[in-house]
Amino acid sequence: MKLIVTFLLYALEWEVCVYLHNLTNNVYEEKMKVNTNHLAVEKNRTSRFILFGLILFVATNSSAQVDNDTPAYSMQCDGIERIYNLHIPENMPENGPLVILLHGYGNPRPGVFNETANKYGFAICYPEGEKDSKGKKSWNVGYPSQHDMTIDDESFLTQLVQHLQQKHGFSKENVFLTGMSNGGEMCYQIAAHKPNLFAAVAPISGLMMEWLYKSDTSTTPVSLFEIHGTQDKTSAWFGDPNNKGGWGEYMPVPLAIHHCVSRNRCTLMETDTIVGKAPNNYPIVKHRFSGGINNSEVWLYEVIGGGHSWFMNDMDTADEIWMFFTKFLK
Repeated sequence: MKLIVTFLLYALEWEVCVYLHNLTNNVYEEKMKVNTNHLAVEKNRTSRFILFGLILFVATNSSAQVDNDTPAYSMQCDGIERIYNLHIPENMPENGPLVILLHGYGNPRPGVFNETANKYGFAICYPEGEKDSKGKKSWNVGYPSQHDMTIDDESFLTQLVQHLQQKHGFSKENVFLTGMSNGGEMCYQIAAHKPNLFAAVAPISGLMMEWLYKSDTSTTPVSLFEIHGTQDKTSAWFGDPNNKGGWGEYMPVPLAIHHCVSRNRCTLMETDTIVGKAPNNYPIVKHRFSGGINNSEVWLYEVIGGGHSWFMNDMDTADEIWMFFTKFLK
């Protein structure tokens, strides 16, 4: 929708430029033309104004629809104004569930899970990270570019959840966290440092940073669902122990998952393979570990051949994540 609006606005700008150019020429030319030619000029001018009006109507109403559907709000957190977008479905039950979705590095995408939220009746919040030394909106997970970043996003997410519960009456138990890439890294961090904040977490193309892996002493089980491609060039499946990618050292995806399995004390393992959507038709290996403390589970969807992605062309990602979350509703 935003792409359509942008295109229409560019089209409007072009039409205005053309109109002004022609208007300048027509001032002189109209003096030299007979009345019949003058009538044609006026007809052409009227057509252009109609076109302007249509473009403005579509652009304005499209923008309004996006803003009204997932409006932006602000809140104070640790002396800083933080921004978030919030979507509440019309069929939202009282004391309903809340999902927090964390964007990828420098790439906020409010609205991306709205359709699923409407289908199943949960609120979805899209908070924004603060800018790092590269000017990218991000979550502070210890990247080299965040070496001087003092933002405490763990504190922000804690206060955000409490703020939304108090303001909108959302459930105090059925709160979940998901995130893409950099947002996925924060999912692992929250699971280790704030294990009681969310009922379950679901990183997408996310990583467990090496510093977090080595320092994690938490014994509190947190149900976790990771979706990751084996050909991811940004968040490599086999990790990056030497920081070749510039994101800092991080763990291989299978090792990070087994760390979570061990922490949850899962005792059962189930694996099956399906074929993803066309045209990619990637095999998707579903690893499910269950029987953990407090009935916790850890899932990994291994997308064979998949890259750094939300995987929405390979599966119904939002639906899959929500189905996982429903296992831990109270």
